[in-house]
Parts: sequence; structure tokens; C-alpha cells
Amino acid sequence: MTRRPDPEPSQMPHEITYIGCARCGTQIAGLDGRYACSGCGWVNHWSEGHTELPTEADG
Repeated sequence: MTRRPDPEPSQMPHEITYIGCARCGTQIAGLDGRYACSGCGWVNHWSEGHTELPTEADG
């Protein structure tokens, strides 16, 4: 049996995460710890996410 190599970080599966909005308290879902509330417009800073964002060279 051969083992497949570990995926590159940019190919790792994404995780849906949930929090209460920091401004209005509405429960919101985000991708890898990055959130935007459709109720009040609050958005967390990109650096608060759980993973590195892809660079221009990745895309």
C-alpha cells in the first residue's frame, strides 16, 4: 500500500466555524475563523482567521 503525500496547506479542507457577532450578538458562520455579519455589517480582521490566506503566487 502506498501512502499519499500530505496535502499542501493551500489544499487543506476548510472548516465552517461559528461565533456570536461582536457587535449585535447574532450567531454567524464563517470560514476558517473569518466572519462577516449580514445583520449589522461587522467584519473581523483577516488576521484573526485560523489559517494563512493564499498569496498572489498561490493563485
